[in-house]
Amino acid sequence: MKYRQLTTEQLNEMHQEFAKFLATQKIDSDKWQEIKDTNPEMVAEEINLFSDLVWEKVLTNVKYLSNYTGNSLNLFRFDQEEIHRIVIKCTKENFDFSKKEDYQWFVNNSKDPSLSYFKGQKTYFKERNLEIFELIEKGCVIDKGDLYELIYKIIHK
Repeated sequence: MKYRQLTTEQLNEMHQEFAKFLATQKIDSDKWQEIKDTNPEMVAEEINLFSDLVWEKVLTNVKYLSNYTGNSLNLFRFDQEEIHRIVIKCTKENFDFSKKEDYQWFVNNSKDPSLSYFKGQKTYFKERNLEIFELIEKGCVIDKGDLYELIYKIIHK
């Protein structure tokens, strides 16, 4: 397995897609029930294959991730060859980017001296989608990239 198995909740949400996946392998609902009753290893194998397909599709489409952790904010942009990262740190006491009021303060005061901006990029050490997956597993979330692009413009002025 390349990534991780989808959760039961995720599988339930993708019930129709999973049924289509099984159908491509000539497994209808009766045969699937028989497999579930008699061959738990095959059940796990089919779920693992489906999970990898879903993850691969999702990760291939990811262009931006973000991670809000206390007084720092990590923003990522993924190109084909490189990961671009912007880190924003705030030295204000008890500041937390995940708090709505603190985040709003940041938006309104992006040039405040308590804010530091760092940027960098690196080539992928592993396969692109694996690196994105590892960041998601560490707490990053997929986003549209609006904040990344805004901060990028601020830094490059």
